[in-house]
Amino acid sequence: MIKTETGKSTLEDQIEKFLYREVRLLDERRFEEWTDLFAEDGFYWVPAYPNQKDPYKTVSLFFDDKNLMRTRLSRLDHPKIHAQKPPSRTVHVVSNIEIDQNHETPGEILVHSTLQMMEFRLNKQTIYGGRVQHLIRKKEGNFELAWKRVDLINCDGVFEPLAIPF
Repeated sequence: MIKTETGKSTLEDQIEKFLYREVRLLDERRFEEWTDLFAEDGFYWVPAYPNQKDPYKTVSLFFDDKNLMRTRLSRLDHPKIHAQKPPSRTVHVVSNIEIDQNHETPGEILVHSTLQMMEFRLNKQTIYGGRVQHLIRKKEGNFELAWKRVDLINCDGVFEPLAIPF
C-alpha cells in the first residue's frame, strides 16, 4: 500500500481499492451491494458501437439508471430465470488505473482503467475486455459512482445474452 509521510493512503490507493471492491461484488454476485455503489442519479453504460457519444440517440448494450439496474439484477436470482441456469461464474481483472488529471469538476474524480471479465457458464468460458471510465464522487468519507462506462473492444460484435455487468 502506498502511504504518505503521515501514514495515510493516497487518493490513488483509495480509488484502486474502491474499483477492486466494485468488481469483487460482481464476482460474488452481490448485485444489490454493487448497485448501492451508484449515486441516486448514477448510471451504467456499455455502448454498442466504438466511439459512441450519446446513449440517448443510439442503441446500447446496457444503459441503465439505478432503478433499472436494480430491476435487471434482481431478476438474476429469480428461480425461473432461464438465462442464468446455471448461474454464470465470473472473474473481473482491473488494471492500468489512472486518475484523469484534466477533469476539473470539484468533488468528482474521473478514472480510466482497463478490464477483463472471464465468464464461465454451460461448460463455456468467454472473455470480454475493454476500457472503462468511472466518474466517482466523494460522499461522506467514501466514494459513489456517478456513472460507469465500459467500452468493450468487440462492442459491435455478436453476443450471446448478456446478464452480468462488466
